[in-house]
Amino acid sequence: MEISEKVAYLKGLAEGMGMDDSTNEGKLFRVIVDVLEDIALDLQDLNDNALDLAEEIDELSDDLAVLEEEIYECDDDCCCCEEEDDDEEDPVFYAVTCEACGNEITVDEDVLDLGSIECPHCGELIILTADNVEELVEEDED
Repeated sequence: MEISEKVAYLKGLAEGMGMDDSTNEGKLFRVIVDVLEDIALDLQDLNDNALDLAEEIDELSDDLAVLEEEIYECDDDCCCCEEEDDDEEDPVFYAVTCEACGNEITVDEDVLDLGSIECPHCGELIILTADNVEELVEEDED
């Protein structure tokens, strides 16, 4: 039973009991029932508006999903999704062995271009030559 139906039931009870509007209690009860009736009507309007808004939000959400799909999903023909890094190769790493302590250090090409580095293990200066530098080859994972 909805609130408006309950208020109508109370109103019918009050009329059926023969409440006299000339008494203070009768006037009070009549005003209370009228206020309850107004509140029930306002609640029904709010509920109807909430349902309408929920439907509109669902429609907007669906429209937004379609737009997001069109904007963020790239076609193979468009130029916006092409890989910018296609020309760049993966970095190459080298293993350098310190002659003083035997520690193996991994460096990249930029460090190799410096010509020498300090061993992080013993602090000895390592001159980077073909004798102590070996290219590390990545194994392909299948």
